[in-house]
Amino acid sequence: MAKVEPKAARRRRHTRIRAKVEGTTSRPRLCVSRSLKHIYAQVIDDSQGHTLISASTLDPEIKNEIAGKAKTAKSELVGSLVAKRALSKGINQVVFDRGGCKYHGRVKALAEAARQEGLKF
Repeated sequence: MAKVEPKAARRRRHTRIRAKVEGTTSRPRLCVSRSLKHIYAQVIDDSQGHTLISASTLDPEIKNEIAGKAKTAKSELVGSLVAKRALSKGINQVVFDRGGCKYHGRVKALAEAARQEGLKF
């Protein structure tokens, strides 16, 4: 049996997810992407092909708050920031796209923080 490469497996999972999940104007897609150091979130309208809102651990708004925190805590800050920005633009419902990653750890923390701020999935 052949060994499954982790990146290839994540890419396949993401392809399966994207076949089902699509962001519309009324309900855009909240896309999460993570690297070893940072986490990124975007609210995307796929019908127009536009990124409406974005937030990440590199954002100047939360740059001072994230210093010295664990990656999960940083993800919570990014989740609450993207939710606040979405609600300020009148977006209160999104479709969640976990980007092929499992729904636990940093991805789950971001999603839960966004829900706490009032964003509906």
